[in-house]
Amino acid sequence: MKTIKIGNKELGGSNPCFIIAEIGINHNGDLNMAKKLIDIAAESGCNAVKFQKRTPDICVPEDQKTKMRETPWGYITYLQYKKKIEFEKKEYDIIDAYCKEKGIYWTASCWDIPSVEFINQYKPAFHKVPSAMLTDEKIILAYKKSGIPMILSTGMSSLEEIDSAAKMLSDDVPWMFLLCTSTYPAANNEINLKAMEVLRNRYNRPIGYSGHEIGLQISLAAAALGASVIERHITLDRATWGTDHSASLEPKGLKQLIRDIRVIEAALGDGNIKIYDSEIPIRAKLRG
Repeated sequence: MKTIKIGNKELGGSNPCFIIAEIGINHNGDLNMAKKLIDIAAESGCNAVKFQKRTPDICVPEDQKTKMRETPWGYITYLQYKKKIEFEKKEYDIIDAYCKEKGIYWTASCWDIPSVEFINQYKPAFHKVPSAMLTDEKIILAYKKSGIPMILSTGMSSLEEIDSAAKMLSDDVPWMFLLCTSTYPAANNEINLKAMEVLRNRYNRPIGYSGHEIGLQISLAAAALGASVIERHITLDRATWGTDHSASLEPKGLKQLIRDIRVIEAALGDGNIKIYDSEIPIRAKLRG
């Protein structure tokens, strides 16, 4: 089984689960909110935070650009809204410096090639390819060209589409998949955690889980089933205005998730049957 190096972390095998806190667009265009979410992720023990990067003029479909929408900035077009929540170089320069100060990796899922090129200037420890882009050959090849390790989500994808992405990636750049269901929130009976083992065996490399469910149980089960990466959306308050907040973890839930993942990892052990030192006096007492 291959392993993957992300910064100074080895992913796969018996290595600890790599935890990604997906800030995404839950900062709502507010840099101070983004910094608070970075603080929470770092304090909770996450290994990385992830944002989303788009060029709205490219990514917003033409028939959606002039659609009107109620937002915290008033009744504006969908294109205006997408621009309001988009961070640019000024903000990402600050995010880059702030994450280095906090000792946490950061990256951003890119939805178009100019965004990939924009994020490349920060030399992130890894690229995170969103489920929506898994079948986009041009953007996959742009990611690959950067030479930066890639983590790809599989939401909305058939096994044939996942196979096609894997063939494009080859072994030129380290990569792995995250099992994902692209509904917000995802229904429990549409998660299919057993598919992680199918993907792990099919591609002979670590597999992770990107969760959009409500609660902690499924992500903890993914860790128990050997997920090498767990990614969850985070928010300051699930009631905040915005599309992703309701399927996100609040600070207390994030801390509990990471605490319990580390407990599970300790309990999984190495699989070798043994008598523990702590058992020896009990053995002597009960067996004579």
